Amino acid sequence: MLLFRYGAEGFFAAGASLAEARVLFSDPLETPPGHWRFGRTVDLAAEPLRAPWSPGKIVGVGRNYREHAAELGNPMPAEPVLFLKAPSSVIGPLQPILLPPESERVEHEGEIAVVVRERLTRGASRAEAERAVLGVTAANDVTARDLQRRDPTFARAKSFDSFCPIGPAIRVAPDLDELAVACWVNGELRQSGRADQMTWGVVDLLLYAARMMTLEPGDLLLTGTPAGVGPLVDGDRVEVEVSGVGRLVNPVEALRVPQPGQTREP
Repeated sequence: MLLFRYGAEGFFAAGASLAEARVLFSDPLETPPGHWRFGRTVDLAAEPLRAPWSPGKIVGVGRNYREHAAELGNPMPAEPVLFLKAPSSVIGPLQPILLPPESERVEHEGEIAVVVRERLTRGASRAEAERAVLGVTAANDVTARDLQRRDPTFARAKSFDSFCPIGPAIRVAPDLDELAVACWVNGELRQSGRADQMTWGVVDLLLYAARMMTLEPGDLLLTGTPAGVGPLVDGDRVEVEVSGVGRLVNPVEALRVPQPGQTREP
């Protein structure tokens, strides 16, 4: 089952595919997927898809793939490296990733993202963490690498507007151990990884994060990126695909900052 959001109002639709999606009358956080109520079929090919979720908070994980840590010259940590990304960084399919003038090197990071549907706190069991997963989606943890290396925290480098594309759908109730992620730039494969290559799996990450901060329904967990990260430039086209989710496509544009006396383009 795939969960989509579409149109200016951000309605939910769900189905086995884009062509079979129907309007969802149920709240996906309040009602288990097996009890969802549906309406008419929606022609999503004629509707603009939005980011499939608006998270309350975004919890990122650094250095969860050994090869990625090595390519950046970082040692593998003894525990997961957690950071937060601003929710305002979220964009959906086909929306542009904007390259800010503050950074000279912005990089892609294709990732498997997990949407939380139940509250998780310190002391949760593995079974509770598994039940807390609504589904997974494709994410691009866009990062201003030069600012990440310069700043004492990741906040600025990870949180520019447009630095968290997600979509095109949420795959509901996936097998968390059988997931794979890949990232292409201008049709060239740059990243490829599998969940079984992670140092800490999805359930482990949920339990670890919940020890530090309560995970609320609707929160988003980014599970780390495989090796192959690289720079993005104006005019690029980035695609991230997660097993069974579909392909998230975003163009890349330089952010045009108006000069004093100029009006900002709409």
